Amino acid sequence: MAILEVLKGVRTHPSADWIYDEVRKKLPHISKGTIYRNLNVLEDEDVLVELNVDGMVGRYEIRQDNHYHFICQQCGRIFDLNEPIETELNVKFAKKTGFNITHHHLEFRGLCHDCQAGLAKSN
Repeated sequence: MAILEVLKGVRTHPSADWIYDEVRKKLPHISKGTIYRNLNVLEDEDVLVELNVDGMVGRYEIRQDNHYHFICQQCGRIFDLNEPIETELNVKFAKKTGFNITHHHLEFRGLCHDCQAGLAKSN
């Protein structure tokens, strides 16, 4: 419950270590192993989703409707893009390849507003 409370209170996609640090504020004797085990249980029960982004430690979010993500290449923050998943891409590529496609992951990368503003100030 403490993990879910922490995740409900953020709009970011925190790492397990960050979640551990936050939960410890309420439960100082909790172990990191307990956090990792419970993250796995919550993921197995489809309550959480672990985002595995190339070159980054796993990040977590409470399961929502399927959506895309934007990852800032400078600060590493992950943003939800509240646009529906384009399921017709599954059909298009299934027809083209003959594969049985059940879902896809698509992420957008670039610079977030804050990092763009920082670049504009430095120029």
